[in-house]
Amino acid sequence: MTDHSSSLAEKSGPSRLWWGIVVLVGASAALWPSHAVSTAAFVIWGLVSVAPIVIPGIVLAAWIVASGADGRIAGAFEGRLGPSVLAASVIGAVTPVCGVTVLPMMVGLLAAGVPLAPIMAFWLSSPITDPAMLATTAATLGWAFALGKTLGAFGIGVFGGAVTAFFSRRPWALSALRDTGLARKLITQRCGDDVPFQPRVWRSERRRAVFRRQFMATSRLILICLIPAFAAEYALNATLTPGSLAAYVGKDQWWAIPAAVFVGAPAYIDGYAALPLTRALIDNGMSQGAAMAFLISGGVVSIWGAMAIAPVLKLKPFLLYLALAVSGSLAAGYVFEWLA
Repeated sequence: MTDHSSSLAEKSGPSRLWWGIVVLVGASAALWPSHAVSTAAFVIWGLVSVAPIVIPGIVLAAWIVASGADGRIAGAFEGRLGPSVLAASVIGAVTPVCGVTVLPMMVGLLAAGVPLAPIMAFWLSSPITDPAMLATTAATLGWAFALGKTLGAFGIGVFGGAVTAFFSRRPWALSALRDTGLARKLITQRCGDDVPFQPRVWRSERRRAVFRRQFMATSRLILICLIPAFAAEYALNATLTPGSLAAYVGKDQWWAIPAAVFVGAPAYIDGYAALPLTRALIDNGMSQGAAMAFLISGGVVSIWGAMAIAPVLKLKPFLLYLALAVSGSLAAGYVFEWLA
């Protein structure tokens, strides 16, 4: 795909999503006119209530990209295996590294000879949270969930990296990339190359422009996800009776956490959209541990996440990724259930 066609795709994607929201809202108003005003009020109030916490997270995410801090990530993956896994897990859990370009960066590092273990640690921890997601989770589900999710992201990264390190001498681990045109193309698209770190982003017009673009892109993404999610939360609360889910994913059911991972995660679409839906599910009987397992596994086991990695990894590394993601999500759910 050419740069021009990529740009057109990037522009048309959000437009289609916005039109989808308009159509969804219009259809809902036509089918359930008595709830249209209440739904709109619920959505507006939801956005207002999370804004004071979400906006600082968006600002931090934009600064990280504009300052070039994301370009320093590669160095953390080099050196001794143990420290590099810990560093990759920390960075993945707290840093929004260029959004969709995480994949090219990881492919480039693998092609450069960086071991699979720290790459796996980062790959497992990075989709789960970042500053904007941390803030949105705190505003929607509370700080216990927000901090638990961040610690879960770090834990699953360390766990995945440590397990992968045991296979570091295997031929498939030493050469994890598929030899395909897509992988070769991604190697040339690493994020943050040759961009020096400069925390004072306001001193450069170029960095100010990057900051504005990143801020608007993240804000647009959150709005696109949260508006229909808050509407769906209202619909769930209006449809389900309190405690109606307790028999399926409640605290007293041993299968609640596995069900959240194996049933809910593959259908998971977006982390921001999942938060209001998860709040509604908790209000209607979902256990705390099942909710945490759903949120963590959704980022790493969803169809959308797996589809991004499958074309560039060989079968054995890809299956290892899925196994680590599922087992780590289950562990996070059980630990949070025990502590909650």
